[in-house]
Amino acid sequence: MNILIQQLVNGVTLGGMYALIALGYTLVYGILLMINFAHSEMFMAGAYFGLFTLLFFTDGTIIGKVTSAAPWMSWLKPASTFFTGSTLGLILLFVIVFAVAFILTGLLGMLTERIAYRPLRNASRLAPLISAIGVSIFLQNAVLLWIDSKPIAFPSLFPIKNFGYGINSLKIFIVVTSIVLLAILDTFVSKTRIGKAMRATSQDQEAAGLMGVDSNFIISLAFFIGPALGGIAGVFSGMYYGQIIFSMGFFPGIKAFTAAVLGGIGNLRGAMLGGFVLGIVESLGAGFISNGYKDVIAFAILIIVLVFRPGGLLGESVVEKV
Repeated sequence: MNILIQQLVNGVTLGGMYALIALGYTLVYGILLMINFAHSEMFMAGAYFGLFTLLFFTDGTIIGKVTSAAPWMSWLKPASTFFTGSTLGLILLFVIVFAVAFILTGLLGMLTERIAYRPLRNASRLAPLISAIGVSIFLQNAVLLWIDSKPIAFPSLFPIKNFGYGINSLKIFIVVTSIVLLAILDTFVSKTRIGKAMRATSQDQEAAGLMGVDSNFIISLAFFIGPALGGIAGVFSGMYYGQIIFSMGFFPGIKAFTAAVLGGIGNLRGAMLGGFVLGIVESLGAGFISNGYKDVIAFAILIIVLVFRPGGLLGESVVEKV
């Protein structure tokens, strides 16, 4: 019974991160019918943006932990000890780290769309797909060459408190924050004027344009929101596993894509549902079968869904995309 509860807790925690990444796939697909395979690198970039911010604003204790793994980071000198000297400072540091990771990763997503995808908007569907793969390889190798090929420790300022059954304060924080972000995005898309414009663009770009919707702005916004949420998931991953590496986006990216397909790609609530279902199934498989089979389970789910229900779990019950 204890193992079941622990694996469910782990699954919900993983599911929250998968859901955040999956939203990036489903937002872009919902509007452009394009699979953005560079989205997994946004997850990785967010983790590094979060780490840089931590290094910049924290004291020598945190710097020392990281520079022991990556001496090149010594150029990032601590700005102040204020952020680690008080509870208020820690809270402010948390807000700053997540805000910077959110904004910078979102801007990186917009830049990617402007350079690599927009010029190919009228090309065949194969062209932007290949461009996305090229962007993914470029970003991954840029981090590899500029930073390091080895895993880098990701300091955690979050006080870890255990509550039994595998539940701790960090997992609660990740799950609650993920659900809050998902709820905010769902409300934004379904209730606001810009959200309605996004749904209209996803249905028919030309007709939406005739009604005064700026499709370029809507597409840029989708490329900001999706990567920004992926960047938050990257910071969560760094805090959860305690380290980050240039190749960290590959498997979570593929699994988040699986989650998007499982829920019904192009459907926001489907991506959220798919993320949590995949995380729970993967964790139960790792706990009751073998940890080595968790990736096999994820990809088996992708194949089964594509073969028997390509529309996903919510593919038929929800008409509107995005």
